[in-house]
Amino acid sequence: MENLIELDRKHFIHPTSSIQQQQADGAKVIMEKGDGIYLTDKNGSVYIDAMSSLWNVNIGHGSEELAEAAAEQIKKLAFSSTFSTFSHEPAIKLAAKIASLAPAGLNAVFFTSGGSESNDSAVKLVRHYWKIQGQPERRKVIALKRGYHGVAAASTSVTGIPEFWEMAGHMMTDVTHADTPYGSNTEKAITSLRYTIEEEGPETIAAFIAEPVQGAGGVLVPPADYFKKIRQVCDEYGILFIADEVITGFGRTGKMFGMENWGVIPDMMTFAKGVTSGYIPLGGVVVSDHIHEILKERSVGTLFHGFTYSGHPTATAVALKNIEIIEKEGLVENSQKMGEELLKGFQQMKQELDIVGDVRTIGLLGAVELVQEPKTNKRFPADLKVASKVIEALHERGVICRAVTYESTDIICFAPPLIINQTQIKTVVEKMYDAVLSVQKQLSVKK
Repeated sequence: MENLIELDRKHFIHPTSSIQQQQADGAKVIMEKGDGIYLTDKNGSVYIDAMSSLWNVNIGHGSEELAEAAAEQIKKLAFSSTFSTFSHEPAIKLAAKIASLAPAGLNAVFFTSGGSESNDSAVKLVRHYWKIQGQPERRKVIALKRGYHGVAAASTSVTGIPEFWEMAGHMMTDVTHADTPYGSNTEKAITSLRYTIEEEGPETIAAFIAEPVQGAGGVLVPPADYFKKIRQVCDEYGILFIADEVITGFGRTGKMFGMENWGVIPDMMTFAKGVTSGYIPLGGVVVSDHIHEILKERSVGTLFHGFTYSGHPTATAVALKNIEIIEKEGLVENSQKMGEELLKGFQQMKQELDIVGDVRTIGLLGAVELVQEPKTNKRFPADLKVASKVIEALHERGVICRAVTYESTDIICFAPPLIINQTQIKTVVEKMYDAVLSVQKQLSVKK
């Protein structure tokens, strides 16, 4: 174990981690195996994976069916390129399957290796779409503050969390951010979007991109009328609407795709994560029939965009089996039901604990906000690091969650595997209650 920690410190640069902390303390946890909603580390400690690792292990850990699907495909055809119109059966079948599940009118799929690549691809495709129609000035993309869309070139810039820009600076020009409805309302958020459109010039804007629920921003669920108004504004100005379903797709919100909660159909939809439950990297962009027709008519010659692993045979075979399991085991429905149970637990916590503010779930995406004064929603001073304290207390109790502290918020996020049952939900809530109570006592907060 000590040898692994030292090797990790010496040779492994971790993503989205503190390099200095790694050098000082070594790897926080070295995982050994996964089973269902549980992860076990090298020391034998067992954790409830209440984040599905990175919002993505939808069917849970240790699926033999996915292992068998991968092994079977590897033996048959592990890899084959899809460049220059080469193709293979798993990619063709998966594209057709996703088209059958996607909102009406979205029927063509471009495959990538993950969410960041998917959102980069969407940006390039919308710019290409306008260029081939003689409107090359339509290059700008409007995103939302607190939105997260990945860390590749375009996806870093459309992400609305400044910390992601600070590492290397903005990677792409012609991106701007409108206000999110979080802490506000639909009217103010739509006014902000309209102002941004008019300020930038409608004739220069290619697309608007948003997550159905802002995940890394803090599981921010929009008002019920928000996306219907967004669709209206996009249509009014002739702007394409990209829905980033990387987190919300494949059952996470209690629907197959997040936008279904509001009955709104985007022009493009990006996906990744839950399409394979994280067992193997895969992502993609689904485009509307209208966009596909324009591409077929006017995109002359080679489309010079693609990844080595676009439509990877093994990845697409695993995705097909993963979707089959989601449907066969009723995991979309279970997500909705267990999300309701999770919300009940959070609401009880809010009634009984002094530092619990807003609580919310949509399917098995959930959040608990920690505040100094719940009645006024007054936040704790950032230097108290309240959310981080709760995360550490949860870790000690065998639960892995995630804190969001952007803009001085203290939000604890939950996204357990869609296979979680009522007894396990109860355990998660009990451990969360105990963790928050322990921190509350440390802070000596009273009503």
